[in-house]
Amino acid sequence: MKTLLVTGFEPFEGHALNVSWEIARALDGERDAGVQWRARQLPCVFGRSLEALHEALDDCQPDWVLCLGQAEGRPDITLERIALNLRDARIPDNAGCQPRGEPIVAGAPLAYGSTLRLRALMDSLQVEGWPISISNTAGTFVCNEVFFGLQHRLIDLSISSGFVHLPLLPEQVRDPAATQARDDAPARAGVRTPSLPRDLQLRAIRRIGQLTLRLAGDP
Repeated sequence: MKTLLVTGFEPFEGHALNVSWEIARALDGERDAGVQWRARQLPCVFGRSLEALHEALDDCQPDWVLCLGQAEGRPDITLERIALNLRDARIPDNAGCQPRGEPIVAGAPLAYGSTLRLRALMDSLQVEGWPISISNTAGTFVCNEVFFGLQHRLIDLSISSGFVHLPLLPEQVRDPAATQARDDAPARAGVRTPSLPRDLQLRAIRRIGQLTLRLAGDP
């Protein structure tokens, strides 16, 4: 039985839950076509997120990895293309740390790319009607740190890996007047923050996993 590791984050910035962990934990233990999903939660704390990621990789010994994150303000599910070697936090993490302009791994490359077949994934998913797009920025917060750390760890291994950002769940949407945009999606006064239902996001990530496994086996 092969393993697909999926990670999500603990809640942060005043939210009672984090969509990424809600979806990841719902997939934990699922089996499909000889592949088992295993989920791990990561802290929304610089440094500790990477420690937890490495522990998950060591424990699960996965054949594929999908890391999930929450992107408040984005209207669809986004496949991340680039991870930057940069910590530059707009807000403090859950431990109160707010690094500015620091490398994640000193001496490492400026950036790594996803090893998922992003264009093939997006084309297939859009044909099937999923709300999906490719993003060229994972931000510079803890999500990006995990994405970069993942690609740095697996750079010489034949393991397909990448990062996917998820919109909020409807129950997470707060008063627009009190909501600020996250990442690269500016908020406008009176505009309600986009969200997607839990079941839709769960089925979409399950489908991304299925296509990732299929595409990894294609020449």
